Amino acid sequence: MNLTHTQVDSLEQRVLALGSDELDEERISQHLRPLFARSLRHSRDVIYLANHSLGRALDQTEHDVSEGLGHWYADRENAWTMWLDEMAAFRGRVAALIGAPRADCVVPRASAGQGLRTLLNCYASPIRVITSADEFNSIDHILKTYARRGRIHLTRIAPKNGRLYRLEDFLDAVREGSDLLVLSQVVFTTGQHLSFLPALVDAAHRQGAKVLLDLYHAAGAVPVDVAALDIDFALGGSYKYLRGGPGAGWLYLHPRHLDGTLETLDSGWFAEPEPFAFARPQAPELAAGGNRFLESTPAVLPFYQARAGLLLTLSLGVERLRRYSLKQQLFLEESMRRYGIPCLGRPEERGAFIAIPHRHAQVVAETLEQAGVICDAREGLLRFCPDMLNTREELTIAVDKLAEIWEPLQ
Repeated sequence: MNLTHTQVDSLEQRVLALGSDELDEERISQHLRPLFARSLRHSRDVIYLANHSLGRALDQTEHDVSEGLGHWYADRENAWTMWLDEMAAFRGRVAALIGAPRADCVVPRASAGQGLRTLLNCYASPIRVITSADEFNSIDHILKTYARRGRIHLTRIAPKNGRLYRLEDFLDAVREGSDLLVLSQVVFTTGQHLSFLPALVDAAHRQGAKVLLDLYHAAGAVPVDVAALDIDFALGGSYKYLRGGPGAGWLYLHPRHLDGTLETLDSGWFAEPEPFAFARPQAPELAAGGNRFLESTPAVLPFYQARAGLLLTLSLGVERLRRYSLKQQLFLEESMRRYGIPCLGRPEERGAFIAIPHRHAQVVAETLEQAGVICDAREGLLRFCPDMLNTREELTIAVDKLAEIWEPLQ
């Protein structure tokens, strides 16, 4: 990892000082909260439980972005060398986070949607795509748009029993034949963590289909191992649990798809073997490995913007963060149960947030915001997402305020 500047060293030194023990509120307050002084100062009058949306930024992020800008100001002739080094470091960090076998399997993208289009544009004729009825809007919108234009044949699967999916919901459609299965590891509406994915991936592969996972609500929140799952492709980004803001997205491709058999229309001069040689052959030439999926001139500041969050997550370890998240969710669930407030699933069946059904969920979220509790609502579900910066006192207050408005709004 790139640790050549003191600010990142201090970030990792704080994690080292934290030790390897399980996270608790006292250690977090002593060692980790100081890394978020600016974010916490600006939100001291609210309880922020929308960590599943825009993750809170580290103070270090401002220094990192300034570093990227500094190359532009002070060393323009060598700026691209520095920027490309940071892009390579970003790819390596993401690869380590998701268990990718090598860094060039990770291709930077401005958004998950751009990554999806990259893959769909590899096919010259319409392909059969299976997806869930609960994919995030960007993925859902793109798939519907391609289907409307006749570029894909789309089958959307809704859960047969309640709001949560089961393996059986997808098996019939997979057996009937498909080319690509597109699913989220953690569903953005309900927070369901699809524990049956290994069996579904295996079933899809046996039928000759490829599998694309949206990891946006998984990466940094639950352990991810793309190699163990043997998935073909994955999408993700730093906006949420990785605290890197918008723009730092990525596409993962299994090494078996980096042999030249896939070629996308979403290509550009950075996909050439030596972009800065400025060669212009009669036919386009593509680099080896994952670089063949690069596009035109990349936005470079997102790599710096994502650095601190990725380093913190890798230093702490997703498994340790997950265990602390489960404790927080259990505390929230038990607190709500005392008021008779229901939620979907058990903590181990969820990603990082709790979905709370209410027919006026959006009104509840707006009322809570007025009371100083920031959360959100999707499709009749209120979403509460604690992170390690939330204290038990905050969680208690949030549930108490929810209870005050729960019955009047039923």
